[in-house]
Amino acid sequence: MDLFEPGNIGNLEIKNRMVMAPMISNICNPDGSINENYIYYMERRALGGFGLLITEYAYINDENSKGSPNELGIISKSYLPKMKRLTDVIHGHGSRIFTQLVHAGGKANPDYNKRMIFAPSSLNEYPFLRPDEMTVNDIESVEEDFLRAARLAYRANFDGIEIHGAHGYLIQEFISKDLNKRNDRYGGSLENNVRIANEIIDMIRAELDFPVGIRLSLYEDEGYGPDYGIKAARLIKNADYVHFSAGRSAPPGSSAPFYYERNHIYKRIRERIDKKTMVVGSVIDINDARTVLEGSDFVVFGRASLADPFLPEKFRRNLPLRPCIRCNQACRDLSRGEARCTVNVETGLESRIKYKKYHGEISIGGAGIKGLEAALYASKLGLNVYIYDNYSFGGQINEIYDEYKKREFMNLLKYYESALKINNVKIEHEGSYDVLCKPDKVYPDIDGDVSIDSNVYKYHDLALKIALKNHVIMSYRSLNSLDRSRADFYTKMATRLGIEFKSDYDFEFVLIDRDQYDIRKAMESGRNAIERYIMERENEFL
Repeated sequence: MDLFEPGNIGNLEIKNRMVMAPMISNICNPDGSINENYIYYMERRALGGFGLLITEYAYINDENSKGSPNELGIISKSYLPKMKRLTDVIHGHGSRIFTQLVHAGGKANPDYNKRMIFAPSSLNEYPFLRPDEMTVNDIESVEEDFLRAARLAYRANFDGIEIHGAHGYLIQEFISKDLNKRNDRYGGSLENNVRIANEIIDMIRAELDFPVGIRLSLYEDEGYGPDYGIKAARLIKNADYVHFSAGRSAPPGSSAPFYYERNHIYKRIRERIDKKTMVVGSVIDINDARTVLEGSDFVVFGRASLADPFLPEKFRRNLPLRPCIRCNQACRDLSRGEARCTVNVETGLESRIKYKKYHGEISIGGAGIKGLEAALYASKLGLNVYIYDNYSFGGQINEIYDEYKKREFMNLLKYYESALKINNVKIEHEGSYDVLCKPDKVYPDIDGDVSIDSNVYKYHDLALKIALKNHVIMSYRSLNSLDRSRADFYTKMATRLGIEFKSDYDFEFVLIDRDQYDIRKAMESGRNAIERYIMERENEFL
């Protein structure tokens, strides 16, 4: 199946087979209403050519269903004007848009909700507290909340809805045999476990004439396997499609870092079901996408759509793709901030993007990430750009030791090499320059026996190298800057090499450095250097 072949979900035609995944963004307003920033964020992906966009999960009541700060909410008629503005904008670019509806269940954050949190069964399996067990009246009330939210989505001209039945939220809590210990008609067998999902879908379809799909975890890394997930999907009677993701709460789930293989979810689907399917999970480039479409109707891009919102159009025109390096840094730092991307400084800040055009020439000293991003940015502003560097192309990124990390991160250098060539940026080894783009931070090498209390990624790398011949001690706190799945794999890998982990409060560490200078900071610094230079001499470039 071709990526650009139109496809249907129910009676709805979608212009191609590429879907932007629903992802938490924290970009909406604190009350759950849509703002201009979120509209620009979504519009950027429609401009990029995605046939279908699915909003982040949207909570269905303000009592106990919310999981994240600034999460999208579909709870009030007063939200309709902005919701309709969003759908109008997306439709204006020829794309379709669904909204994903969620009740966070036992994973609902009590800080963002008014009532006591509940779940199918009262278990100590949840991140904040032990939830109450739902009564049948609670279940019926939640079903009505889903229907009420679907009505609002329909009135706002969304093209369809997706029920979130994955990732350990309420519907999956019912489906999961580890989380559902009920002995009434909503538990005790897989047929009963999926009952709430079927009842919600049937209620919506009986009243509203638009597609209704469901996102399911094909498997839980700490629980049921893919055979169980396929059986659950088959028991969902009247969904127009099933969107396969993975995971409950343990890593890696759908957002597998560079330590895991690509297409990790698709590779565990052993048989097809009798419904349209979408598949997500470390789909990064066109080859990954084509592989998914060998066995699925639609291919879903999550982090890759954050790294490059123009991914479909670049596929179509065979242009270099700004690659997702599966680092899980900025995109997963959602307990404190809005959605960002380590390799794309514009993600989440789309409303601020303004490429004013200039004329003239500029030369840049330095071909590390800072200099390469500066050069590409200057070329997009219309300038003729030269890079002068007597060091290696890519600078410090070439020093990565971790083989898993290096495999993905080097794709970023391949991108710059191709993109700069297309934009006619000339790279020379010697010459004078207008803007110096040397690294803002260079970390010294370390060797021998060492104890490390540092979130600096280079020291994570060097610890692996040094441990081959020396004794290395690391603090557990050193891993706090990593998302859970990356920290989990790194800890296992480091332990196998003999690295010893200690608590930071009961050991005196020698190397202490918590000033992380990463790829994103280097890119921001390069762009800022260009903007400062132009600002000081703007008349010369007009």
